[in-house]
Amino acid sequence: MKRLFTIIFCIAAFQSLTTLAQPVYSDTSLYEENFRPNYLQSYQPAAKPVLAELKKRSYDNSAFRTRLDAIQGDVPLDYNEYVQAYINTYTSSSRRDEMGRIMGLTKYYFPIYEKAFRDAGIPEEIKYLSIVESALNPNAVSRVGATGPWQFMFATGKIYGLNVNNYVDERRDPIQASYAAAAYLRDAYQEFGDWLLAIASYNCGKNSVERAMQQADAVDFWSIRQYLPAETRGYVPAFIATMYVMKYYNEHGIMPQPCNITLNTDTVLVNKFISLNNLAKALSIDANELSLLNPAYTQRIINGTTKAPRRIVIPQIGKEKYPQLYAALNGEAVTPVQRVYASQPDEVAVLAPKVANSHTVKKGETFSSIADKYGIDEEDLRIWNNVKGRKPLPGQKLKVAAPNLAAGSTAKPGKELATLGTAQASGGN
Repeated sequence: MKRLFTIIFCIAAFQSLTTLAQPVYSDTSLYEENFRPNYLQSYQPAAKPVLAELKKRSYDNSAFRTRLDAIQGDVPLDYNEYVQAYINTYTSSSRRDEMGRIMGLTKYYFPIYEKAFRDAGIPEEIKYLSIVESALNPNAVSRVGATGPWQFMFATGKIYGLNVNNYVDERRDPIQASYAAAAYLRDAYQEFGDWLLAIASYNCGKNSVERAMQQADAVDFWSIRQYLPAETRGYVPAFIATMYVMKYYNEHGIMPQPCNITLNTDTVLVNKFISLNNLAKALSIDANELSLLNPAYTQRIINGTTKAPRRIVIPQIGKEKYPQLYAALNGEAVTPVQRVYASQPDEVAVLAPKVANSHTVKKGETFSSIADKYGIDEEDLRIWNNVKGRKPLPGQKLKVAAPNLAAGSTAKPGKELATLGTAQASGGN
């Protein structure tokens, strides 16, 4: 009998230990199937207090937490299972070359971002958010038309002073877009008083964050996270993980690659219409290189005038090339392009795949749910439809794309951060 009791006790103890060893998570919605850790496949919805305590202890004692604590600045770099999942993805063998390439690009773009952020008085470390947005690609265009290194939608970019016309898309300009992003983030921080909430609003819009705060009756990101759009739940963890990888790449076998952009440049003001290709030829430099330094000029034409000269960035040249530069800048002007595809204030030329242009409201739908369905920002949705009410009316037809969104464009969309483990972000929403 005593032996039987001992066997029963051992079996019970083993089952108890097995239960304690199984991690439990309250939300796995941010994980994509292609990088969901194996231990999450056996997800259990209910957590016992002792399991929650064990999980907390495991993250408190992690080397990752220690490293993040060492680089803490103004933006809280919290550590948890969501952040760890993105760290795992970004440091995986299949992503190391990509992260190394991005590290090379930071040598050119980060000094630009840092100056804009210093001037705006916001934390310099938020510069890493551009990696989450566009992988530092100034020509990135999302499936819904968010454009440039900071992925501004047209309506939001317009609010923050970024113009789009026949010749220029200032959302692509690293300098102007960085000042616009800094202004948005500063405004969001002044509204929420929390940098993680300001960053979250950059992805889903201020209205979505406000609504989540009301639903959660809380004022911090991790408390309201479950009430935010699915994409935004992963957006802040992705930012923290990106900053971690950029700081601790050596710990994960990531090798920074050389920057493929000229680092030593000069800035010249142009007061007439000049072809980028002609200027490149005059200076004996590659036209594609010159275009990469000036991505805002979508037609490769600098549309300067006497009243409104335009800025052009060129590789530094020796004094022996000054005569050629002078001749190119003062030679015969290029004839302006006649076709107009973004002449009206409410129009935008967007290189994006064909998307739905309208949506008929169904009973029970909200502006937020409709925006989430089409991957757009709620504030843009309201601007495009000139609506201010809290709820749309059933049967109401809403525009779900910017006016004159280049339907049927054959241009390929820009690289979205989906390639880095999170969904497309609309930027400055």
